[in-house]
Amino acid sequence: MDDVRLAPMVGIIACVSVILVLAVPYVLLSPGSAGTYYTTGAFNPLFAALFALVCVVIFAAGRSQRSDPALAAGVCLVFGLFIAGFAIVWAVTVPERLVFSYPTDAAFEYHRHVLVLAALAVPISATWYTRALKLI
Repeated sequence: MDDVRLAPMVGIIACVSVILVLAVPYVLLSPGSAGTYYTTGAFNPLFAALFALVCVVIFAAGRSQRSDPALAAGVCLVFGLFIAGFAIVWAVTVPERLVFSYPTDAAFEYHRHVLVLAALAVPISATWYTRALKLI
């Protein structure tokens, strides 16, 4: 499989992983606690989920040639930077005392870090896609 088709597939997987990581607190905690967990930082990281959902569609459209692949790669790169930015700012600004106050604190000890890693995979895969298209 060539990089022009593989890179957007990796981008789709990265976007879905961001959404799944953001869904973990809703599975492990009560809905009110998960809402409090996400709204205590500077930005709500659920905005990253919104951008990730849009990027799934754009990566898929670029991969299947339904949209201009160069445009799809560029849009996903910009949206991926926003996804990573939302995740990083939230991970840095959420109070640690809140993270460790939940009864399942072992599950949340590294949740912020996993979210940042998953979020960074989106712009990395979009950059790979732009390189595969020979745009940069």
